[in-house]
Amino acid sequence: MTEYSAPVGAPIWFDLMSSDPARAAEFYGGVFGWEVEAPRADFGGYQNFTRQGARVAGMSPVMDGAGVPSDVWSVYLHTTDAAATAAAAEEVGAQVLFPPMAVGTEGTMLLLADPAGAAIGFWQPADHVGFTTWGEHGAPYWFETQSKDYDASTSFYSSVTGATLLEVGTGGAEDAQGPERYSQLMYGELGYAGIMDATKVFPAEVPSFWQFYVTVDDVAAATATISDLGGEIMMAGEDTPFGTLGAAKDPMGAVFCYASPPAGM
Repeated sequence: MTEYSAPVGAPIWFDLMSSDPARAAEFYGGVFGWEVEAPRADFGGYQNFTRQGARVAGMSPVMDGAGVPSDVWSVYLHTTDAAATAAAAEEVGAQVLFPPMAVGTEGTMLLLADPAGAAIGFWQPADHVGFTTWGEHGAPYWFETQSKDYDASTSFYSSVTGATLLEVGTGGAEDAQGPERYSQLMYGELGYAGIMDATKVFPAEVPSFWQFYVTVDDVAAATATISDLGGEIMMAGEDTPFGTLGAAKDPMGAVFCYASPPAGM
């Protein structure tokens, strides 16, 4: 088991708002081996997915009148002070969608729209420390934002999270186009998230968004399982220098990604 403790500013949690939590629990259990805790009535029916007994991701039923989309995953970054993060984010162009809110004794959550328009959460942990494993089947593999304003995103996340930028590809050169512009967010010597220039990757009407990859032992086998369980394959498995990557929708339409490391790693 690869232990993980989120550095400040790094991914700490991700969760799903589902229109059918029971079916979602069955689906993700079949794909990633996740189990699910009993829903918490005091937290609106929120549940935690677990992997080998440890919390790995979350799930909420659709909240009537909440004004948020259903069947969508959200990503949260680690903060030690949600109120200070909200203030700092607003100063550099973010919009606070949901101000810091204590979730019992679990921690404090904050939801923003970054300057490029992507929704991103922050989590200030207390009893709930987020996920604690990385890079094994059913545990996180990578997080990234597909940005329609690459310069705004790189400026924002380096400023608000404290991460340094490791530019790859053309690294923001003036003649760079589309996905060639990519920066890893580095926390010390390690990177757990990235920023992709998605201007030419998705149509103009698709806004900026965050996505995640979950580690699987075998992308082809995971792809087959997803299909068997009623999911929709968007990318069956693409070999890249960063591993074999896949993308799919769960039976309710929520998009998620999965990956396995490059050969020899």
